[in-house]
Amino acid sequence: MSGVSALIDHLRGLVETGGPVIAIIGALSVATLAVVLYKLWQFRASGVGRHHALRAAVAEWDRGEAHDARRTLMGSRSYLAPVIARAFDAGETVNTVTIRRLEAEAEKRFTHLERGFRFLDMVAQVAPLLGLFGTVLGMIEAFRALQSAGAQVDPSLLAGGIWVALLTTAAGLAVAMPASVVLSWLDSRMVAERALADHALSVVLRPDHNANTHAATAPVPQGRVVPAGA
Repeated sequence: MSGVSALIDHLRGLVETGGPVIAIIGALSVATLAVVLYKLWQFRASGVGRHHALRAAVAEWDRGEAHDARRTLMGSRSYLAPVIARAFDAGETVNTVTIRRLEAEAEKRFTHLERGFRFLDMVAQVAPLLGLFGTVLGMIEAFRALQSAGAQVDPSLLAGGIWVALLTTAAGLAVAMPASVVLSWLDSRMVAERALADHALSVVLRPDHNANTHAATAPVPQGRVVPAGA
């Protein structure tokens, strides 16, 4: 408890030193940490990046092994498994409407996973601006105190005011940089997820084994008979 009390006292001292801007940045840091932890849990619970069974099912479907593909897909914990299962059920009735509905269903799941991205982007952009705003206010206060001192200027007074002013900038950057890094990582994962979904739907709705079957049964064009004596 003594460690927690010391931490609380330290944070209270920072807020009193930096003013309301530090308090706002501190609240943003807590909210950012909560969002990051939630997104990490959500990605793990949804099986983001864990599509081994789904990939195997799509490959089996592409080879014409529909029964094995359905059985393999049942063992997948991917959030995209229901979308691929509906693509399997579409069978030979694939049309433009079906493709659009499947793509919309996948995009709905992506949108759910991307909730909170805008907040992290806002923190990455606003936190440094808040820090700069606090620095400007601190510098104004420091120069005002310096002016009030008149001829008896104390260098430590100016140095102390500048230190307090720069504290908010450091706090804003300390919140913005991790938020930006985490957002970039999460966004890159979603780009990979969209690429996987596009590839899987393309393979399921237009499997190669159909093309191979048509190619095998299609009549081979015959050349013209060469006239005798040619």
